[in-house]
Amino acid sequence: QVQLVESGGGLVQAGGSLRLSCAASGRTVSSLNMAWFRQAPGKEREFVAASTWRPRLTFYADSVKGRFTVSRDNAKNTVYLQMNSLKPEDTAVYYCAAVDSITTRTITLERDYAYWGQGTQVTVSS
Repeated sequence: QVQLVESGGGLVQAGGSLRLSCAASGRTVSSLNMAWFRQAPGKEREFVAASTWRPRLTFYADSVKGRFTVSRDNAKNTVYLQMNSLKPEDTAVYYCAAVDSITTRTITLERDYAYWGQGTQVTVSS
């Protein structure tokens, strides 16, 4: 069983930065496919970014490409989401997700992820 705990959310002004962390236990992130999703008030949860473990690839939603970066620290068993140039429309609860195996065709689909964290709130003020 994999447990995921997100942290690093908060309130930031537009144009600012935040780094979210997703600490894993029960498995090593080095052998998991990891992703970030977000859910804004009144909206469905949407894909943000993903990092596959074999091969090592990263994927981003068009809305965050060039601003967000997903990375791993295997020694800390943690995955990060560095968010720069934040916009008010980035306001949401951000969730970390993981799965043993996934295809690039379905990597953006939340239904294909087996493990989820509780989420961390990110609020971007204008």
